[in-house]
Amino acid sequence: MTALRKLRVAVVGAGNIGEHRVRLCSASPEVDLVGVVDTDSARAHEVAGRYGAPACAVRDLPGLELDAAVVSVPTEHHEIVTASLLERGVAVLVEKPIAAALDGADRLIALAERKGALLQVGHTERFNPAVTALREVCHDPRFIEAHRLGSFQPRSLDIDVILDLMIHDIDVVLNLVRSEVERIDAVGVQALSSRLDIANARIVFRNGAAANLTASRISVGKVRKLRVFESTSYLSLDYSQQEVLHYALDRPEKGALPQIVSRTLPVRRAEPLGLELQDFWGAVRDGRPASVDGQQGRRALQACLEVGERVREALERGRVSHVAR
Repeated sequence: MTALRKLRVAVVGAGNIGEHRVRLCSASPEVDLVGVVDTDSARAHEVAGRYGAPACAVRDLPGLELDAAVVSVPTEHHEIVTASLLERGVAVLVEKPIAAALDGADRLIALAERKGALLQVGHTERFNPAVTALREVCHDPRFIEAHRLGSFQPRSLDIDVILDLMIHDIDVVLNLVRSEVERIDAVGVQALSSRLDIANARIVFRNGAAANLTASRISVGKVRKLRVFESTSYLSLDYSQQEVLHYALDRPEKGALPQIVSRTLPVRRAEPLGLELQDFWGAVRDGRPASVDGQQGRRALQACLEVGERVREALERGRVSHVAR
């Protein structure tokens, strides 16, 4: 691969997120978008035509000459589509979660290592400029609180709210705390779909830190917020507005009362999806490891699956208790 040649890229999956990927790929000077692939031929042609890219049938994917691909298909198909590309040595950015189950994640990680192919997982909030700004001043979080609420949308109903929404905050929390998970407790309910639509989880880490996370996809308004408490500071982050407020305890001269000093952290606003893709292209070109690799994707998936298991246990306890009464 010469330094000047554009990366030959395909976007597999032309749904809501897939279309955004197509939009960004088509506008990138680093990329030659050689195919928009979807099982729905009409949808593939619609999205591809909107951005001046060629549409391809699934059967045409093995014949495309590719350097990299973005996989934006439903979660249940993540493993099979990603594996088919890694097998050819193609670098892959697969949307979160990395796979539907841990054994699928393990197979993808092993395949990427065996083929020497780059595997990156689409935990897009890692590239949110507000998260980047917060990470620079966050050193020892002791308690984290997250709220991710949205209105009901008739998509992503192949997975529950944990893998749909909460996974974003779980990944950010795991990245901030940098300690092994010791215990998870969780509750949740089904409301408008056959899967969990609201969930709350408490994650306790071995270093004593804890996080309380709430996710809902049937709320009236949209909320995307994270609060981090340290021993002498408090950080409040708004993902959507890309804003971070920093409150710190200022200890003046001896004898004077301590004061709380607040400031707004500087944030260079940009589209996280675009920043994520730029990072991916850089990793492909430079041959460096992915910023969010398969192991990190697996860790987030493992925590999400445990949250789901704790919710199911709580629901079962509730049913048993109700019957007993």
